[in-house]
Amino acid sequence: MCTSAGDATACLNNNPAGNEAGVLPECCAGLNNVDYSKMDFTPMKELLRLVNFHDPSFCIAVIAIIFNPLFWNVVARWEHHTCRLSRLFGSPYLACYCLGFVIILLNVYRSYSMTVAMKAQARWEVLDRTDVFYTGTAFIVVGTVLVVSSFLALGFTGTFLGDYFGILMEEKVTVFPFNIMENPMYWGSTANYLGLALIDSDMGIVYWSILIHGYRFVQRNPAYDPSHKIS
Repeated sequence: MCTSAGDATACLNNNPAGNEAGVLPECCAGLNNVDYSKMDFTPMKELLRLVNFHDPSFCIAVIAIIFNPLFWNVVARWEHHTCRLSRLFGSPYLACYCLGFVIILLNVYRSYSMTVAMKAQARWEVLDRTDVFYTGTAFIVVGTVLVVSSFLALGFTGTFLGDYFGILMEEKVTVFPFNIMENPMYWGSTANYLGLALIDSDMGIVYWSILIHGYRFVQRNPAYDPSHKIS
């Protein structure tokens, strides 16, 4: 392995016969240094072959997955800059409770639409195994623990964007599970949906990957400067 400029020169001088024109791969190129032509994409092709992308329930589930994090991120950003919801409801607490209730309903509908869509899709035989079922169950248990413990630690306003309404905690939350990871609520929700995907349908894996990108969008686009956030 090349670890320095001197090593790189030595590698180039000792170029094996099969390496064309002495081209030296970058030592730390990461995924850019992977030869994708030699990778076996058969499992992925088999998975996508079973997916019916024209099923209306599939489209509805995808829209719900994308809409939810986009909705609460946009509303939180809007509220932080305008305080319109707080003025409309006459109290930042009441506004936060109402928005939290709407988010809960949207998440319930998202879970329902994903379940309906997964039931309508064919199941990949690779996932039809006992060990996969127990793995999915384990993910759901761990995810539920993270979500519930996060909610108990933060409270309702802390969980449902209270800081965007100016409702800040007196001190940073450091109890479990915040003492072992950042964003345990997101990780717990992600684990729940991954477990559901493994138990229910291969289609769930596609939904799970979309869900991850939605959560990553929220984490990378806070409604305001993260340094202002208490918890």
